[in-house]
Amino acid sequence: MVVDDEGRAVPVPVQVRRVVSIVPSLTEAVAATAPGLLVGATDWCTHPADLDVPRVKGTKNPDVGAIIDLAPDLVLANQEENRLPDLDALRAAGIAVYVTDIRTVEGAFASLARMLTACRLDRPGWLDEAEAALAAVPAAAQRRRAVVPIWRKPWMAVGRDTFTGAVLARLGLDNVLADDPERYPRFDPAALPPHDLVVLPDEPYLFTADDGPEAFPDVPAALVSGRLLTWYGPSLTEAAQTLPRALSP
Repeated sequence: MVVDDEGRAVPVPVQVRRVVSIVPSLTEAVAATAPGLLVGATDWCTHPADLDVPRVKGTKNPDVGAIIDLAPDLVLANQEENRLPDLDALRAAGIAVYVTDIRTVEGAFASLARMLTACRLDRPGWLDEAEAALAAVPAAAQRRRAVVPIWRKPWMAVGRDTFTGAVLARLGLDNVLADDPERYPRFDPAALPPHDLVVLPDEPYLFTADDGPEAFPDVPAALVSGRLLTWYGPSLTEAAQTLPRALSP
């Protein structure tokens, strides 16, 4: 028996041979550690690009029946990404479900290590490399204030207590909506607190040079990979190497 990030006891077998991940970043983490362990993943699990496993629809609408039919030893989920009714349905079918809850950079490394241990895997080298890469990012000479939209129609942005906000803080950017009561609040672009950068990721909404920056005409905009800004796992090494340049004025 192991305990997940929610403090729930999870009946993980002594040997784990079949894992289904319903979180893209967790899928990438397991695939980078033990490529043959995954037997199912969501339609949104795009990394690694050559991942060839059955797909079980999305994070918010997984095909519970298809997951059960895959007979996994363990299903990997996330408190924010996945819905409790789906996880409870899997548990009711006798499936072991391990839930992560990741909101800080330091918490990401600790959570991933625990999750991989729950999969009966040794600590992988990429985890140490990612931790070292982020630790090596030079401190910003001057902190900046940023807003991070994630959707439009309606406009929504990163708010309080998020992994994305923690990554930006590590890179010298303070989220102007970090004190909002909501984790992903709606907002009016014309009524934002003072800020000097708009960070526009390409997921979950695909912001582009022609779709997004025009709503913030007086503020520089940085178009970035949503994977590097929101995924926790092997992508953090690339994030540490490329995001500082992408977010520079």
